[in-house]
Amino acid sequence: MDQHSPTEANENKVNYLDLIVALFLCADSFLQQRMALRMSMCQFSFPLLLPHYNNSQSGLMLWTLRDIVKEWNSVAEIKAPFFSFVRLKNSSLSKSQLLNHILSHGQQNKDVFMHRDMEGGAHQREIANGLIEISWFLPSGRENQDVFQKPIIFANLRGDVSESPTEFSFLSQVSTAIFVLMDKIQEDEKKMLTSLHDVKSKLFFVFSPNKNTMKDTVSVKTMVEKLDIPKNQVITKDQKTNIAGFSKKFCATINKSPAHLTSCMSIVNMSDKAMELGLSVDEHRSDTQKKAAERIMEGIWVKTISDYKKQELCLQGENWKKISKIEKEECRLNKADDSTLEDYKAELQKEKEALRKEQSKYKPSNEMKMFIESLSVNDKEKRDFFFKWMKLELDSYTRINFSQLRNKLQIEHEKENVKAVAELGQTLLDSSLGIEHYMREMGLIYEFSHETTEEITRLPRLAAEMVLDGHPLELLDGDASNIPEKWVSAVLNEVHMLVGGRSRLLVLTVLGVQSSGKSTLLNTMFGVQFPVSSGRCTRGAYMILLPVGEDLKSVLNYDFVVLIDTEGLKSPQMAQLEDSYEHDNQLATFVIGLSDITIINIAMENATEMKDILQIAVHAFIRMREIGKRPVCHFVHQNVAGISAHSMTMTDRKCLLDHLNEMTEIAAEMEMQSSVKLFTDVLDYDMEKNNWYIPGLWLGTPPMASVSTGYSQAVAELKKNLLMTKRKNINTDESRIPEFLEWMKSLWKAVKYENFIFSFRNTLVAKAYDNLWREFNQWEWEFRKQILTRGTEAEMEISNANTESDQDLFNLIDSKKDELSEIIDGQKELRKQFQEEFSRSDDVADTISKLSVKPQDELFRKVFGCGRQCPFCKVPCDAGGKQHLQHQAAVHRPKGLGGYRYETNDKLVETLCTTSVNSEQRFRNTDTDWKYHPNKKYMKIYPNWKIPPDSTIEASDYWKYVLVKYNDRFAKMYKAKPADIPVAWKNITKEQALKGLKDAFNMRENNTELTD
Repeated sequence: MDQHSPTEANENKVNYLDLIVALFLCADSFLQQRMALRMSMCQFSFPLLLPHYNNSQSGLMLWTLRDIVKEWNSVAEIKAPFFSFVRLKNSSLSKSQLLNHILSHGQQNKDVFMHRDMEGGAHQREIANGLIEISWFLPSGRENQDVFQKPIIFANLRGDVSESPTEFSFLSQVSTAIFVLMDKIQEDEKKMLTSLHDVKSKLFFVFSPNKNTMKDTVSVKTMVEKLDIPKNQVITKDQKTNIAGFSKKFCATINKSPAHLTSCMSIVNMSDKAMELGLSVDEHRSDTQKKAAERIMEGIWVKTISDYKKQELCLQGENWKKISKIEKEECRLNKADDSTLEDYKAELQKEKEALRKEQSKYKPSNEMKMFIESLSVNDKEKRDFFFKWMKLELDSYTRINFSQLRNKLQIEHEKENVKAVAELGQTLLDSSLGIEHYMREMGLIYEFSHETTEEITRLPRLAAEMVLDGHPLELLDGDASNIPEKWVSAVLNEVHMLVGGRSRLLVLTVLGVQSSGKSTLLNTMFGVQFPVSSGRCTRGAYMILLPVGEDLKSVLNYDFVVLIDTEGLKSPQMAQLEDSYEHDNQLATFVIGLSDITIINIAMENATEMKDILQIAVHAFIRMREIGKRPVCHFVHQNVAGISAHSMTMTDRKCLLDHLNEMTEIAAEMEMQSSVKLFTDVLDYDMEKNNWYIPGLWLGTPPMASVSTGYSQAVAELKKNLLMTKRKNINTDESRIPEFLEWMKSLWKAVKYENFIFSFRNTLVAKAYDNLWREFNQWEWEFRKQILTRGTEAEMEISNANTESDQDLFNLIDSKKDELSEIIDGQKELRKQFQEEFSRSDDVADTISKLSVKPQDELFRKVFGCGRQCPFCKVPCDAGGKQHLQHQAAVHRPKGLGGYRYETNDKLVETLCTTSVNSEQRFRNTDTDWKYHPNKKYMKIYPNWKIPPDSTIEASDYWKYVLVKYNDRFAKMYKAKPADIPVAWKNITKEQALKGLKDAFNMRENNTELTD
């Protein structure tokens, strides 16, 4: 090792203030913003005027401060008293230490400003003199704790004033008061202070005399008299008073400051003063982008947000929400009335196509054209500046307009006024406007457009570049509860192309109730910028693509970490909305299904609300297990105090596991997974390794609390463990973007078809409903048997009656009819749930079925699969060979082709079995002992058959065409009446039928013909 003398070692040491200045000088505008924001969160001071290393004038860091928000206000726009602290050459009292005591009054002392007694603070400064740092005092609202009752800005000029005359001149013009610290005043300093005669009313002399220095005292007294400074503006610190005691005296002086020292100026308004003095202003370099954002914002200030959205962001309005609801209803068929299911589906399809056609006619508004044009510049820095300015302007507008709504909502919530809370919750949603709404509109322009112009086709590429720059991409539109699949697929496919196909993904999701700190957890863990304001009302799921460094790619076997953040679940503001539970449960299942790692974030104060989400999560984990996907799950318990939290919470972890086991048992029964008994049957869960305890984010009393270093350390440890865990369990079949997209589409389709679990608050309620339904079916069957028995008894009584006249016989018949009618009329509610009834009729195919060797089955085994037929439509299983656990078919048929008919009219059933098994209807046949059974639970009767939804509505066109063309022949063969064909089916051409068949089986073009 090289040997260094103590002198050489000391020369290599750097003053921390020099390091901060150097970092800000080397950072670009956006990194400067992030650095200042982080310093503010930690209650560190941050630069207002930054000295330049080449001796040029300092720069006002207005842009840098734009992102810092304190108590719902941007610090750049807060109007508050501005108190500046400077010193002369000779000052034994430390400005920074004095300010630290003032700002920490009533709380644990914090080093807000770096001072000479800190490590590294005594080293010689090289470039930091002339730096002006600022910090805020913000009252908590507790008069007994707050040393000041209103916000105050404190500024600290580094170095003595004689070294930084321009910076001192700037402070003299913008400050409410200037506190000059001194032990004495030298001759050259007297001239400088005399020049401040115009601002003498702002000057406070803070004098710290040394012993036996009468000359120094005289120099100060002379200057006080010359400038005619009032006695109450001279603060003297005697030798016996320590800095803690002196700070209390100092605070009292500030509180008793003259009335004329109450003037306030925002930092935004300081820019003109800075320019007059020749100082640069950092945000002027983005004036063009700022003006572009302001032009787009002009319309917002003259109309309501609701009206603005309808006019300027119309594609995400009611039509988009209606399309989303129709798509779910196409899958769930909850509202089908007496019309046949296929007719109902055709009506839904027609309505959806009409809405999509109407959407495609909309042209982008002028505001959207300006937005897209400003994003489409080739200069990445200019694009980022515009995007940031849009976000800042929109956030500023939201802070101004949402405060009243939030206050009203809080008042009504405390009054437990359910109706008012629901209305205000919807108003908050309608009044929400952020940068994500403009990005969503851009996506929907592409989603609904049929044009191939350059203006449209460039949009996915533009969004892909922004995704690679670290901007979030909205996966799930929470307002409409839908995914614009065409748009999301196009954007991520562009990303896949831009990275040359190197897109191995590790997907990580944090799930938690509102305000549980999940977004902050991701931001701290990975340095990203998900919004963390609890006032946000936009719903949905967003992803950020985080590139893995080259040094870690070979270790982790991934190119990107995909971070998925969702809105807060169980939001009290949204709880009164009609779809609140369904929306939350769908979202939880969707993001869990996408993830390789799921973090369940549990804040101790929200543990009760989180249990409902956990129950839904267990369902999702069971379903993922069924298809072979086993995500890693970690439980993060936030706001847990104490360094021994993990060892002290063994009982809590055991209790959590007991709850998870109970939930798993209930969920497994409902999912018909008899082999699943415990939570550990679903996931590789270790009670010790999969639970993390993290202390609270804030240290101290808000709003002057700082970020806890214990929080950051715990989160860093969690991140390290997560990545190392995946390193040990590297999957050879890692997912790339194309596979991720296919999985996302399949998962969302499965979510759309679900309509049982999601409709209830949690699975315990769902299970209770399930038990009730079973009891109802049994009771209904007993009732029907009773009617049949009573009818038979009445018939026997009538036939055995010894009546003397026909009139007596008629009277007896009428009485029995009335008796039965009374029973039936009393149960009319049962009859409202009229369902189709099926029965099998004899047909000529029985001759073939009686053969000992069935040629058609042998053919199906060799060509399609085992040949077992669907119990509803009789399509053969095409799973392949005999070795499979469940039978399945690529395309199912109308059930009439399998011989099913309606009991009520003897007509062939036109409904596809893929439709009926997702409907609210019921069926009965010999396999159910002629008892009614819900179509959705067909697997309880036929556990070996899996009937998934059709991949597209056109997938079954071939068999629809066949039924239309040969309806009469099938009816004759099955000795039934022809089916009632849906009108839409009659418009299917032979070419469309063949295309549907080819698409379903991925067949190549050939000369397949339909013949008679």
